[in-house]
Amino acid sequence: MRHHTHHVNHDVLVVGAGPAGLTAAISLARHGIDVLVIEKHAGTSPFPKATGISTRTMELLRGWGLEERVRAGSMRVEHSMAVSETLIGPVLATMPFGYPTTQQALAVSPTTPVACPQDHLEPVLHQHLLECGGQVRFGTELTDMTTDDSGITATLHDQTTGHWRRIRARDLIGADGPRSTVRSALGIDVDDLGTIGDFVAVTFRADLTRQLPRTPSAINVVEAADAAGMFVPTSTDDRWIYARQWHAELEESLDDWTPQRCVELIRAGTGLDDLHPDVLSVMAFVMGGHIADTFRAGRGFLVGDAAHRTTPVGTLGMNTAIHGAHNLGWKLAWVLRGWAGEALLDSYEAERRPIGIDNVLRSLRRTPGSEGDGLAVDVGASYVSAVLDAGAGARAPHAWVQHEGRRISTLDLFGGRLTLLTGRRGEPWRRAAAEIAAAGPPITTLSAGYDLHDDDGNFTDRYALGDTGAALIRPDGYLAWRTSAPTADTRAHLRKGLDLVLGRATPILAETG
Repeated sequence: MRHHTHHVNHDVLVVGAGPAGLTAAISLARHGIDVLVIEKHAGTSPFPKATGISTRTMELLRGWGLEERVRAGSMRVEHSMAVSETLIGPVLATMPFGYPTTQQALAVSPTTPVACPQDHLEPVLHQHLLECGGQVRFGTELTDMTTDDSGITATLHDQTTGHWRRIRARDLIGADGPRSTVRSALGIDVDDLGTIGDFVAVTFRADLTRQLPRTPSAINVVEAADAAGMFVPTSTDDRWIYARQWHAELEESLDDWTPQRCVELIRAGTGLDDLHPDVLSVMAFVMGGHIADTFRAGRGFLVGDAAHRTTPVGTLGMNTAIHGAHNLGWKLAWVLRGWAGEALLDSYEAERRPIGIDNVLRSLRRTPGSEGDGLAVDVGASYVSAVLDAGAGARAPHAWVQHEGRRISTLDLFGGRLTLLTGRRGEPWRRAAAEIAAAGPPITTLSAGYDLHDDDGNFTDRYALGDTGAALIRPDGYLAWRTSAPTADTRAHLRKGLDLVLGRATPILAETG
């Protein structure tokens, strides 16, 4: 018998509690939006899945105060791909993984990338979402949905109780993976961009790390006869993945991967004949990439693998998902709060879909990029959209400054609000911003020599502020608008910039005096 609870209202329904869904929900909840996340599985992922967390992703997590929680689950690995005959054999070749060295990362950022399994990251994000007031219902599946101009009506099935619940939400975010139910329901197709092949992944635990002659790499390719594949460390307690390509067209079957065969392959690949691996799971997966034809249909949006699926090469998938979900989350929140216009939502696809395409194609290359190449893709990604001024669209530069008596990165200043940075003669901008903020969105003004101090001049140089200039930074830390000096009507000049950045067709304040 079906039991329904009708018309429970939420601002936003997020389908899928992976990194993308949780990131989008956190971005919304931190702005006071009523968000419900549903996930058909019983909890966060029990599998390691992605293990590379990029510099830019760590910047976002740092902004939420989660950097140390994430690092608590990080592994000691070399950010490279090592090739050897067996795992314990001498390294024959080392190839860059596309991640920067610590020195390269710290030259442009206050943080560095880490190797951390997804089944550690997801609970950290889940807990933070709850701390922000968001709601998550595990074991709950979307079974039906309808959309109209004012929102969506969704029918949810609680797999534990067997009850159905019908809810109403203004907006819907599909974060439900590569075979997205939401994407299908919205009528959005995908473009298949290519496939590397079919693979099988064996997750196991073994007393392995202490027997290695070196620190393992993030990916360890072995060329052992009949056991060629790759070993990927996935936790601090000796959990690994052994993966290799398989060929269904040659009548290979997943049933052939018995526990005994897995043990034999792992022993041969590691070069440790007396190793006793505990096989935890055997899973098949396709190394392929696709991109959704559009990231939005009416009140429905796509993030993560529902929008763009990458291969594991270069660890682009989860990071691309998190960056896109963060981009959408704050924009949707600001529209719901009445601070921004609908055009801001259009900029989500304009800014993130080109990057999604590029990253999918990059992941379809079998060999990762050169050392540090990932910074250009990660920290160096730039946007082009109708809500960005000419010459804007880059991530705001990192510079160390003194603020309220402590040393801080400029990137730590921007979360949750618009930030107007000014040169030393910034009083006209300060007055204008204060008047606008009194009746508009949250905006804070920080001036060189007044709020922010730097000894080497890096701050004013990197933001090209001079003495009289101003730069407007979005809540996601992207430069959105910049000007060199006040005008005869500084308030009107700033208001025009804000209207552009927030996708507003009408001024935030009416003209006065």
